[in-house]
Amino acid sequence: MTPDSIFRAKNQVLAALPAAEWQLIEPHLEWGELPLGTMLYEAGVVSRHVYFPATAIVSLVSSMKDGASAEVAVVGNEGVVGVCAFMGGGRALSGAVVQSAGHAYRVTADSIACHAWQSESVMQLLLRYTQALFTQLAQTSACNRHHALDQKLCRWLLLNLDRRYGSEMMVTHEQIAGMLGVRRESVTESALKLQKAGLIQYRRGSMSVLDRTGLEARSCECYSVVRQAYDRLRAGSAMQWHDSGRERRSRPNGAGLLTATA
Repeated sequence: MTPDSIFRAKNQVLAALPAAEWQLIEPHLEWGELPLGTMLYEAGVVSRHVYFPATAIVSLVSSMKDGASAEVAVVGNEGVVGVCAFMGGGRALSGAVVQSAGHAYRVTADSIACHAWQSESVMQLLLRYTQALFTQLAQTSACNRHHALDQKLCRWLLLNLDRRYGSEMMVTHEQIAGMLGVRRESVTESALKLQKAGLIQYRRGSMSVLDRTGLEARSCECYSVVRQAYDRLRAGSAMQWHDSGRERRSRPNGAGLLTATA
């Protein structure tokens, strides 16, 4: 396996692309590091790039005029940051800030929009991911309104655990409070409950999950709703890849395949 194919496999959307589409998109991709705290774009602006995280985790945040903000969704190696670029609107609905440093692919918004509009399989894959992302956005909104902080913290920990390698998170209570839109003292109180129950262990600047099953039991239904949405995305992507491969094998001399565009 080449280094490039290894990197590709770390982002599930790119890994789900049929080989023909990957060969067209790959030359336009840049591989690089996303440092902690980097603001990829702000709400209301037209983003020039779309990101496919591999090891980085990005928070989509909604900010108020007084400077307060809250996380509305989290994106890791399962997804895409900057979906408005290929949906026609262009302007970002929320800000995007790097929550956990790591690596990602980057492509210009114009390039990914061009590929999506020229290839039905690429567009369908991106739209299915967007549907899963919108499920997360909607469920997070309902969760923040109706559920207790202990449940929201469990949901937040599980969603982040799904998007990282290992069980340890380099994060402070203050950072979590900012994501959930609550007071730091409240997060500390909830985290202490989870630690006493043997579900997590935390020390200054880091938090480790000890009992994932226990966290799932304490979380509200919002985590399972979001998890199921992404499970359906992965199942649908696998089916698309299979059908696309079968279709390519039936085409004589590669007829009908896309040609590279500038």
